[in-house]
Amino acid sequence: MKTTNFKKTKIAASIAMLVGSSFALPAFAEEATAPEQVIIAAEQAKADESVNVNQIVKGDADLEVIEITGIKGSLIRAMNIKRDMSGVVDAISSEEMGKFPDTNLAESLQRITGVTVSRSNGEGSQITVRGFGPSFNLVTLNGRQMPGTGNSRSYNFENLSSDGVAALEVYKTARAANPTGGLGATVNILTTKPFASPGEKFSISAKAIYDTSNEEGDNVTPEFSAGYSNTFADESFGFAFSVNHQERDFQQQSASVQGWQANVALPTNLDPANVIDPRAIDDEGNRIGNHFFPRDLNYNINNFQRERTNGHAIIQYAPVEEFIISVDYTGTKATTGENSIGWGMWNSYGGNINGYELDDNGTAIYTDISGDDGSYSATRATTEVKEQSVGINFDWQATDNLMLVLDYHNSSAETDNGADEGLGSRGTLIFGSADLNNKIYDYRTGDVPSGEILWNNGTNELATSDIDSHFSQFLHNPGKSEIEQVQLDVVWENTTFDIGLVDIKMGLAHTKQKMSGSNAWSGLIGGFGFGTDYTAMLPDGSFTRNDTGNFLDAIDGGGSDLNPNYYYTFDFEELVARSEAFLTNEELGGEDYFAPSAYHPMGTLSDGSVEEETSSIYIDTAWEFDIANLPFQLNVGGRYEQTDVTSSVMQPVPTEVWWKGGSEWHTQYLPGENNFLTLEGEHDVFLPMIDLRADFTDDLVGRISWGKTISRAPLGDLAGGRTLSGSPKVGSRTGSEGNTNLQPFESTNFDLSLEYYFAEGSYASVGYFQKDVDQFIGSQVTETTIDGFYDIYQGPRWEQAVSDVESRGEQATDVAIFAQMQANGSALNDQGYIVPASGDPLMNWDITRPFNAPDTKTVQGVELAFQTLFGETGFGLGVNGTIIEGDVEFDVEDLETAQTPLNGLSNSANFQAFYEKHGLSVKIMYAWRDSYLIGVGQDQGSSDNPPQFAKEYGQWDMSINYDITDRFTVSLEGVNLNNETEQGYGRYEEQFLFAREYGPRFALGISYGFQ
Repeated sequence: MKTTNFKKTKIAASIAMLVGSSFALPAFAEEATAPEQVIIAAEQAKADESVNVNQIVKGDADLEVIEITGIKGSLIRAMNIKRDMSGVVDAISSEEMGKFPDTNLAESLQRITGVTVSRSNGEGSQITVRGFGPSFNLVTLNGRQMPGTGNSRSYNFENLSSDGVAALEVYKTARAANPTGGLGATVNILTTKPFASPGEKFSISAKAIYDTSNEEGDNVTPEFSAGYSNTFADESFGFAFSVNHQERDFQQQSASVQGWQANVALPTNLDPANVIDPRAIDDEGNRIGNHFFPRDLNYNINNFQRERTNGHAIIQYAPVEEFIISVDYTGTKATTGENSIGWGMWNSYGGNINGYELDDNGTAIYTDISGDDGSYSATRATTEVKEQSVGINFDWQATDNLMLVLDYHNSSAETDNGADEGLGSRGTLIFGSADLNNKIYDYRTGDVPSGEILWNNGTNELATSDIDSHFSQFLHNPGKSEIEQVQLDVVWENTTFDIGLVDIKMGLAHTKQKMSGSNAWSGLIGGFGFGTDYTAMLPDGSFTRNDTGNFLDAIDGGGSDLNPNYYYTFDFEELVARSEAFLTNEELGGEDYFAPSAYHPMGTLSDGSVEEETSSIYIDTAWEFDIANLPFQLNVGGRYEQTDVTSSVMQPVPTEVWWKGGSEWHTQYLPGENNFLTLEGEHDVFLPMIDLRADFTDDLVGRISWGKTISRAPLGDLAGGRTLSGSPKVGSRTGSEGNTNLQPFESTNFDLSLEYYFAEGSYASVGYFQKDVDQFIGSQVTETTIDGFYDIYQGPRWEQAVSDVESRGEQATDVAIFAQMQANGSALNDQGYIVPASGDPLMNWDITRPFNAPDTKTVQGVELAFQTLFGETGFGLGVNGTIIEGDVEFDVEDLETAQTPLNGLSNSANFQAFYEKHGLSVKIMYAWRDSYLIGVGQDQGSSDNPPQFAKEYGQWDMSINYDITDRFTVSLEGVNLNNETEQGYGRYEEQFLFAREYGPRFALGISYGFQ
C-alpha cells in the first residue's frame, strides 16, 4: 500500500490544535520523521506485534511508517497529547480504525482522571468533571459547539456510537479559542478525516449483545458497524464514512420514594405503644429536632427496546496544496420503547397515622398509615432522539506564516416522547383500590423497604375482583436544541521578530443557540377516583398475579424478602380499549372522559423557548524562552463574549384548586386561555487565561495555569413566567418562576501539575486544582398566596368535618373527612369535586425561584495518575484517582436556608490492567465513584427543598480480543460484571429514594479490517 504522510508546518499544527478538528487522526504520525530514524524504528518494531509497518515510497527511497495500534498505541497517543498540549489536557485515542476502547463514549471518558459518569438505562450517559455536573461541561465536535440533548444544555453520550471517533480530548483549563460553557471542562470529539491518514482503509464488525436483564425482548440483539476512508487524485480528494446500528433489549427493576415530607402533622392521641421516637424531649415535653415521613413507595419493572443508528461522512478536497475544503455530516437516530408495570401506595398524614418508628435523625423507618389507596399501573412510551450536524470548513495557508480557517455548522438535537404511533404520548393507566385498612412502610432491615397494604378483606392480598379504575394520564414533552455557528480563526507565525513570540492566534465567532420545548398533559382523566361501578369494565382474567422472587434480588431486602411478595400485571392495550369504550362522557359526566391523548380538554398545554445570541472575539499568544537553561512555553490570551437572551413562554391560566377526595387535588385552568410572555436579558464576560509549561528535564514537565471559565444558567431557570403544580396535594403545593436575567456561573481557575514521563507509554502525574465560582445559581423557596386561590384544607368546612368524625371516636382520615363534608352539605360538582368557597383561607404555595448567590464557592482537589507498560511483556497498568472538597456541600441539617450546593461533587478512582501480545488482548477495568449530590428538590418532597444523594458506585468491565489473522479479530466484552446497582437517598441514608438493578451485559463480536 502506498501511503504518503505530509509534514505539517508549525503553523498548520498550531491551527489544527486551535480549531480542535485536527485534520490528524491520532493513530498516525503528524510530523514526518527523518529517513534514518524511520528505518531504525522499523527494525526495532518488527518484534512488537502491536506495531503495524507499512511500506511507502518517497522519492527513490523505500521507507517504512510505523503505526502502533492496539491498546498500547492508544495509550501512547493519548499520553503524547497530554504531554504536548498547553494547559491541562487529557485524551483517549482509538486503538485503530473502527475500534475505540469502549463502545460507549461516556464509559471511555470515565477512564480519564477526574471524570465520572451518570448512567441511564444501565450505560454511561452524562459526565461530571472535577465535581461539576453535565450542565457545567461543554461538548464540541471537531471544535464546534454541540447542542444539548433536547431542551437541555447537557449532552447525552449514550446516543453517539464510538465508531468514526478518532479521539476524545478533555480540556480542564481555560483556553481562549474554545467556545464558552465548559466551566468544568470542554470535551472535544475528534472524528476520522481522510487527509489525516492518506490511503485506503476499511473496517467492518458485527456483535451479538446478550443482556442478562432481558425478559420480554430478544435475548440476543445485533450491532453492526462499518468504516471506510480513502484518498484519490494524488491525495487531493478524500472521502471517509462510518455507520453503526445497535439494537438492545433490557429490563430495569426499581423501587422508589418520590419524596420525603418534613415535620408533617402528627396525631396527638396515638397509643404510646405504637410510637418509637428516640429524639430528646425539651422542658415543655416536645420532641427536639425534625421528623420526616415518606410520601409514597413504588416498585417498577421497566422493559425497554432500544435502537440506535449513527452515521458520519466527510469529503475533503484540496484544489491546491495550500487550500483544503471539508464538508461533513454527523447524524444520530435513537429510538427507545418502554413497556412498564408498577405497584405502590400513597401516604397522607395527620389523622391518617396509626403508628411509627423514627431513628435518631427523626427519619421514619416504619410507618402504619390509613387512608388513600394502593394501585397497579402500566406505562407505554416511545422516545425518539434525532441529532444531526452539517458543517463546512475552509483551511487556507495564505503564506508561509499566515493561516486562516473559516468554519460553519448547523446542528440540532430533538427529543420526542410521543413517537409511539398509537398514543403520540407517554401514557400511564392506574388501577387499584381504596378498600384498605392500613399501609405499612418498613425499612428497618435490608436496602429496599417493604410496602405492605392490609386490605379490608383481612389479608395483604387484594382480590382481582376488587380492582377498580383510578385514573389515567398522558404526557407529550418534545424538546429541541439548535446551534448555528460561524467561526473565523487566524494564526500568524512569528518569523520576523526575535523576541520569543512563537505565534498569535485570534478569532471571531457568532453563535445562535435556541432551546425549546412544549408540555401537553391530559390531566388525571377517566373517572378519577375509585368508583364502585368501574369494576364492570374489568372482567376476570384482566390481571395476572406474579411473585417477586426475581425482582431486585441482587439487593438486600429484595426478591422474595419483599412484603408482600406479589404484584399484578395487565395488558396495556386491552385496558386502553376497555377504558375508551366504558369511561365515556355519558358514563362519567362532564369532560372527564377517557381518551389516550395528551391533548385532552381537561388538560394543559404550555410552550417555551430560550434563545441566546453570542458574539465573541479572542486572542491567544504563544511564547518560548529559557530561564536558567530551562525551556519554558507560555500561552497568554483572553476571550470576550456578549450574549443576548430572549425567553418566550406560553402557559395556561390557573384559576383554583378542586378536591376529589383522598390525596387528589387538581388545579383548574381557564379553558382555551393561555398567557404568552416574552422577557429579555443579557450578559457579557471577559475570560483571561495564562498557561506556563516548564521542561525541567526531557522527562519531567511542570505546568501552572490560571484562567476564567463560565457555564450559563440552566434553561428551566432562564424561562420566564410562573407555573403551578397541576396536582397540588397537601404538603406539595409547589410552583416555579424563571429569571431571564440570571448571570452565568463564573469560575476563576488555578492549576498546578507535575508530570514524569519515564518510559514509552508510561508516566506518573500529580495535579492540584482550585475553582472559585462566583454568581453561583441556587434556588430559594418563598411561601406565598395568590388572590382567588382558596384552600379547602383546614378551612371552616374541613375543620367542622374533622370535629364531627373525631366526636364519634373515629379516625379523621382524608376519606372520612371528604365523606363528612358531603354529609354536612358540601355538594359535589358535575365532575365529582368539592370546590373551594370564599370563606376558605387562601392557599399557601411554595414558589421556587432561581437567583445568583452573592458569595464565592470554592472547589479544590488533587488528581493522581499512573500508567506504565511493562517492557515487552505485553502487560500494562493504569490507575488514577481524584480527591475533591469544597464549601459547596449540602447541609442536611439545615431546613431553613436557600442552599446553593454543587451537584455531582465526589471522589473517584479508575483502574485498568491489560495484556496484549501474540494477537491476544485482554483488558479489565474498574470505575469507582463515591456518594454524591444528584440535585436539590424531590418530586414529592416538602418545601424545604430536600436533597437527592447517590450512594457510591463501583463497576467492573472487561474486554478480550483475539486476532485470528492480521485482518480478522474476534472479541468478547462484559459490562457491569459485578451486577452493581444504583441506589439513592435523601437527607440521610435512611431516607430511601431509589434502588435500580440492570444486571451484566455481554457482547460477542467479529471484525474485519485493513489499512
